[in-house]
Amino acid sequence: MRWFSVGRGVVAGAAGTAAMSAWYLIERRLLRGRPGEAASLSDGTAVAGLTGSTGLDFDDSVVPGEIVASILHLPSVTDLQAGELTETLRWSYGSAFGIAHVFLRDRLPEPGASLLFGGALITMTLTASPPLGRTPPPWRWPPAVMISAVGSHAAYVVTAALVDDRLRLNRHQQT
Repeated sequence: MRWFSVGRGVVAGAAGTAAMSAWYLIERRLLRGRPGEAASLSDGTAVAGLTGSTGLDFDDSVVPGEIVASILHLPSVTDLQAGELTETLRWSYGSAFGIAHVFLRDRLPEPGASLLFGGALITMTLTASPPLGRTPPPWRWPPAVMISAVGSHAAYVVTAALVDDRLRLNRHQQT
């Protein structure tokens, strides 16, 4: 993989992350202040949201930040600190995951590359959150939480794919 491809992936991933953030903003506006339904862990412990009392889904909560704190063996973190870790994680891995789309797109035509990419991302979310973040298993998530999780990841994948393809097209037009 060439450096331009890596850069294209990071830009596409950052654009996808921005789309995911926009998804959450739009979803909150549509809910008109009603709290999200990602309210508790499997043991009943309350979960704070990033911008409200509860998250729209578990990626929109302090859970990813708490996972990072646990992996790094950080002392107990506040909800504010866990929220900051969540945002840092989202923007770093979100940008880096764009490289995976570039890798797949170099080998598969669309929509196959994006379907495989999106399937891998949502599978990671659904399988990693319960053991690492102590969330309920996905089949116990309220429908609104599942819709938010799938929708936010779809926004990420579609945007990352469109940006990747646009940058790919621009590169080929220059050569």
